[in-house]
Amino acid sequence: MARGPLRGRRSSLGLGVLALVVGLAVAASGTGAVRSVTPSRDHGAAVAKIVVRTNVRSRPGAGPIVWRIPTTTHWGGGPQQLLVLGRALDGRGREWLRVRLPIRPNGSTGWVNADHVRLSASPYWIDVALGARTITVYRRGTVARRFGAVIGAPATPTPTGLHAIYDPIAQPSPGGFLGPWALHLTAFSNVLDDYGGGPGRVAIHGRGGASLRDPLGSARSHGCIRVDNANVVWLARHVPRGTPVMIRR
Repeated sequence: MARGPLRGRRSSLGLGVLALVVGLAVAASGTGAVRSVTPSRDHGAAVAKIVVRTNVRSRPGAGPIVWRIPTTTHWGGGPQQLLVLGRALDGRGREWLRVRLPIRPNGSTGWVNADHVRLSASPYWIDVALGARTITVYRRGTVARRFGAVIGAPATPTPTGLHAIYDPIAQPSPGGFLGPWALHLTAFSNVLDDYGGGPGRVAIHGRGGASLRDPLGSARSHGCIRVDNANVVWLARHVPRGTPVMIRR
């Protein structure tokens, strides 16, 4: 986390559409064919924009409701666009998408009816190397940008795993602690339940004011990833919501 407050048609999925978005691996399932839509550094990812408020279920077309998902984000009010992790057909032949959810615990997933989303693609993959304290942005497998970062302190570490860009929010004070942008992720702090009025959500954000006291390459944040303002502006302009963010040691 940063040390300042974070302010902040129906569409049927044909195999041809998905094949253009990312590669498909076919496996067997009790409810029919499952085609695993795997985000990758080489291909980018499929992104599902929620166009109808809908239930997220634990299994394709069945199981408990995991979340009632709105069409806009709670904090920034932007469109709800989620990273797609898989695809399946239920027993009635309806298409469902497995998506990364922006809720606790980290790594939560669920299934949404494909008729309630509009599918798009992100060509980007963001790799956050905590050991090197760097961010590398790939575009269809080619390095588009690489830069240094401030990561979480030992007591408030940046959570590892596969997350996604969730809610980019332009900051009211571009020269303030968070810089001009805070790109909120689907990730949450594993040690802080609340921060600055928010739910403990981790973000990639800029630097300004007191945050400039912590040099790039240090581990001094509350879990957020801080980068130079020029780089966070570039990310905000080029990298869409739903883009995968792999945070690794």
